[in-house]
Amino acid sequence: MAVQNDGVPPSSQPALQAQFVTITEEEAGQRIDNYLLRICKGVPKSHIYRILRSGEVRVNKGRIDQVYRLGAGDVVRIPPIRLAEKSSSQAAPGAEFAIVFEDTHLLVIDKPAGIAVHGGSGVSYGVIEQLRAARPEAKFLELVHRLDRETSGLLLIAKKRTALTNLHEQMREGLTDKRYLTAVHGDWTNKRQHIKLPLHKFTTPDGERRVVVQAGGQEAHTVFNLLRKWKDFALLEAELKTGRTHQIRVHLASSGFPILGDEKYGDFALNKQLQKAAGEERGALRRMFLHAWQITFTHPDNGQQMTLRAPLPAECDRFLVSLGQALA
Repeated sequence: MAVQNDGVPPSSQPALQAQFVTITEEEAGQRIDNYLLRICKGVPKSHIYRILRSGEVRVNKGRIDQVYRLGAGDVVRIPPIRLAEKSSSQAAPGAEFAIVFEDTHLLVIDKPAGIAVHGGSGVSYGVIEQLRAARPEAKFLELVHRLDRETSGLLLIAKKRTALTNLHEQMREGLTDKRYLTAVHGDWTNKRQHIKLPLHKFTTPDGERRVVVQAGGQEAHTVFNLLRKWKDFALLEAELKTGRTHQIRVHLASSGFPILGDEKYGDFALNKQLQKAAGEERGALRRMFLHAWQITFTHPDNGQQMTLRAPLPAECDRFLVSLGQALA
């Protein structure tokens, strides 16, 4: 985007002044409110909507409402806004991650466990901020979807706005197929099992995001396929039919099969045992055993169907080997 100031002589320019931004082809198509929320980091959402309602934001010198969709070449006047200062210690260090697929429209990485996908909620930065720092020449990098911090596996990042909107539409229409691998505790018996339990999302007094099964909550549907079974454990493939926060974790925990290593919904005593385990009988497991291993979607540009896979991480493989011969 091209930016210029109000043309005030340098000697008399105030500390804050309006900016004029010319919308590029990549930025076109999004609503003005979403655009401002994205570029005005640190500005409260309520303030963004206030300046839109007041007419302080102009497009091509005219007033617009919050649902106006930007076009390439539009000139947006952004009024003086004081942004939240970021300390240098919070600056994201540039980092690249294992690339599963990349072209001019899309980047798909294999995210390690323990790394957030974006900053916020006590996390200064995540995968997307690190990628932007590592690729300063990239005009557009946005998350297509999210993974929990402790979940590893396939993460899609759009390199063009058209790709982002196309993939979001596919997900809304249920045209993508996402599969996860997870290990649980308990005597799992069904080869294929549907779990349909409504989920309610809330925030605890200390700011922690939690989800519970609750009547009246959002509809949620997961299909689980049994891959391997041991006396007290099972390896499952989870098919997401809906994409709710913590869906797989809460569906399993509420059904009596907590995911191994889940520090929010799991069996905390068992998790401690698994972390300390060593030797020939059982290997240690120091992470949550949930991995986004496969995704199928239509390429947003050429229309070809794509199925991408990320193998189970080595630490998860080692744990399964330590369990010995599977019963089934």
